Amino acid sequence: MSGKSLGKHILVEFYDCTPEVLDDVIHIERSMVKAAEIANATIINTGFHHFSPYGVSGVVVIQESHLTIHTWPEYGYASVDIFSCGDTVDPWAAYTSLKEALGAKSGSTMELRRGQEKLLNKQYNIPVFGEETPQREMQYSPQYARNIWFTEKGHNIALSLRHTGDLLYRKRSPYQRVEIYDTFAYGKMLTIDGLVMCTEKDEYVYHEMISHVPMLTHPNPKRVLVIGGGDGGTIREILRHESLEEVVMVEIDGAVVEACREFLPAIASEFENPKLDLRIEDGVKYVMESPDKSFDIVIVDSSDPVGPNEGLFTEEFYRNAYRILADDGIMVTQSESPRMNVRTFKELFHLYKKIFGMENVFCYLAFIPTYTSGMWSFSYSTKCSAHPLKNLDRERAAEFSREQHLKYYNEGVHQGAFALPNFVVELLEEDITVEHTL
Repeated sequence: MSGKSLGKHILVEFYDCTPEVLDDVIHIERSMVKAAEIANATIINTGFHHFSPYGVSGVVVIQESHLTIHTWPEYGYASVDIFSCGDTVDPWAAYTSLKEALGAKSGSTMELRRGQEKLLNKQYNIPVFGEETPQREMQYSPQYARNIWFTEKGHNIALSLRHTGDLLYRKRSPYQRVEIYDTFAYGKMLTIDGLVMCTEKDEYVYHEMISHVPMLTHPNPKRVLVIGGGDGGTIREILRHESLEEVVMVEIDGAVVEACREFLPAIASEFENPKLDLRIEDGVKYVMESPDKSFDIVIVDSSDPVGPNEGLFTEEFYRNAYRILADDGIMVTQSESPRMNVRTFKELFHLYKKIFGMENVFCYLAFIPTYTSGMWSFSYSTKCSAHPLKNLDRERAAEFSREQHLKYYNEGVHQGAFALPNFVVELLEEDITVEHTL
């Protein structure tokens, strides 16, 4: 049907786009904004979400209506919707701009005329603001508000954080994709392969709890090994203990260290400490080649058991970790969420008990808002009679917490962390067959 209409609506499908571009929420947002500007639209605000493992959805709200997009990087495909009211916006200019920005080799379109005037009957005359009071002068300058979101999405749960839209760091190393965003709620945030590793606002919970629990229950730790921990937070906490002689940190991916040194300096503040031996190499290989009984404490500060970290979740690795511990040695690991990563959580603790003995393995909890479910677990395994509560000198822990101005750890939190909810106790008591690789 020809004739005048209230608006133009173009449905667009872009094919054979550049996959990396379709997974870049910042590039997508900027490309959509540029398309709206080229089309002569008046931008009101934007809202864009990146999804894990990949894909972007977003909208540019314009005074004349909207532009929306959803991408499927795995197919090189993007679906775009451009709707404009009146005749001042050129949607085809937006189409051309987006085709180039997305690297699309082809595209298909369908144009609809929305609100055919021949079919409409104008029944009301609604006064325009100011017409009923001509003496009032209105000066209107639309505010361009950006709403760009990072989303860590699992099968049944997601965490979204709004950020500034300016990616501070991105590098695809030989092992993984390392990125740093600047979020509004939690400050700068490190992500690896789309998963949150730490944020400025809540990182201290994880790093204080993985470090000070073993450090304050070992009788006299002199040499500590940290596997992983490329953000630097764990070594920052360990090196608060002046009695230490050496900390060896083995991180497989130098890009993580590089990113955090530049953009998370408060976390990565101890990389130049003379007591630190920083090695950019494979932690599994390092542990395998280390001499027997060479460390007082081993801390496994790894991310989830995928990609370069898979080797850190095997029986062979933990048996070697046991071997390199001194007779009074302690191993502490992050052991996933007992709420959301149930199978891995159970497998890890059954494996530790198999290696260290049933009576020498303990679970403790901390609460980290940006980690899956908020509840996170740590394991404490010892070669001797060391006990995470019986060996705790509460006065010493309290004094250390005060002197170091810790934000989470204190003697009460230490003790309370080992008081487990009933469902966690039941998980730890259930029988399970442990696979070679978790």
